[in-house]
Amino acid sequence: MKFNTRNFLILTLGLVMGISISIGHSVLAERDKPAANTSLPLDDLRAFTEVMNKIKSDYVEPVEDKTLLQNAIRGMLSGLDPHSAYLDADSFKDLQVSTTGEFGGLGIEVGMEDGFVKVISPIDDTPAQQAGIHAGDLIIRLDDTPVKGLTLGEAVNRMRGKPGSEIILTVVREGEEKPLKFTVKRAIIKVNSVKGRTLEPGFGYVRISQFQSNTGENMTNFITKLKQENGDKLKGLILDLRNNPGGVLNASVDVADAFLEKGLVVYTDGRLRDSHQKFNAKPVDVMKGAPLIVLINGGSASASEIVAGALQDHKRAILMGSKSFGKGSVQTVVPMDDGAALKITTARYYTPSGRSIQAEGITPDILLENVKISDADKPVVDVLKEADLSGHLQNGNKPAEGTGIKPADAKQGAKDAKKEPEKLANTDYQLYEALNLLKGLVIMREKNL
Repeated sequence: MKFNTRNFLILTLGLVMGISISIGHSVLAERDKPAANTSLPLDDLRAFTEVMNKIKSDYVEPVEDKTLLQNAIRGMLSGLDPHSAYLDADSFKDLQVSTTGEFGGLGIEVGMEDGFVKVISPIDDTPAQQAGIHAGDLIIRLDDTPVKGLTLGEAVNRMRGKPGSEIILTVVREGEEKPLKFTVKRAIIKVNSVKGRTLEPGFGYVRISQFQSNTGENMTNFITKLKQENGDKLKGLILDLRNNPGGVLNASVDVADAFLEKGLVVYTDGRLRDSHQKFNAKPVDVMKGAPLIVLINGGSASASEIVAGALQDHKRAILMGSKSFGKGSVQTVVPMDDGAALKITTARYYTPSGRSIQAEGITPDILLENVKISDADKPVVDVLKEADLSGHLQNGNKPAEGTGIKPADAKQGAKDAKKEPEKLANTDYQLYEALNLLKGLVIMREKNL
């Protein structure tokens, strides 16, 4: 990819993680730049020069001017916010490669917190997730190297490596008394952003792990497939955005737009003229108004929050789970002449009602922690029922004509129908509760009709 101008900008809503990030494009004209104070702070520049000269003369080892100046630029940007950064030529190339949806690494979105690498979210079906890395984990050691003192870029470079090679991550996890160690084998990460299945006849489930450029189209096609599996009709749908760290802005707009028929989806606002953007829905609802539930949690960030906020503001969906991450800012990547780039926060985004999610997050309509069901309270002996009594009177109902279903067969079928929800309750309690609520909404809707 070649860049012929330093005014070519790349717009991203992905978290600034260095392992995977998604981008789009816009052009900044000179007239759009805000008026700047052209006077230089001479006293501060003298102090900077004095410090630089002191390092060059007194530091224990010689340091090149280029290294000192690059470090100064890094510090200038990292001091603004957690998402602004200086990307050297290699880091910028890695960012461009990662936008293809296929890249080498562990498969985690990360940031910095108190000098440690914080896992925002492991990406679905990647080595990190398979090894047991969780959202919220603090990585304190990479093999034998302490993370404290490393920049995010340096930590990311250590986590990258040849596919098939291994790295030991030492993490601190809330609720654990001592650090945990995970051996993760590096691989080529291929992100399939949309997947799902039919949970029960008429009830679909769609999981979006990241927002890539084609995620909106892929989701719509997948819902069409679910409809075909269910006789061209879905009674309701669950959209799972848990641990989805974000991605392309336009993809999040496409996903929200798929369930809305009109109105504002999201808008951005900043100092640049290009940062004032509004995105509106087109008059097509892929679910035709059928009940929709969206699952979010603390790993749902950026583009995920755009979708959740838009559907919540338009009262198109019920949000369940826990409070989202709270990244409501937009980053622009400005390529430099030497092959490096600046990544700088240029705008905030707002939900249709004007809410800024920055550092606040989205609060779901129904708070629901992800718990596990235990069989400890399960009765040893099944409750006695009328059908269990010796000599009980038969029901007398006959199977519907043409069904060929005998009473005994119907009873077995009912038992089989219960297996999936029971299994779901043990493996994903939040999804289980979302399915129960979705079925309740469908029942109410059908009765009102």
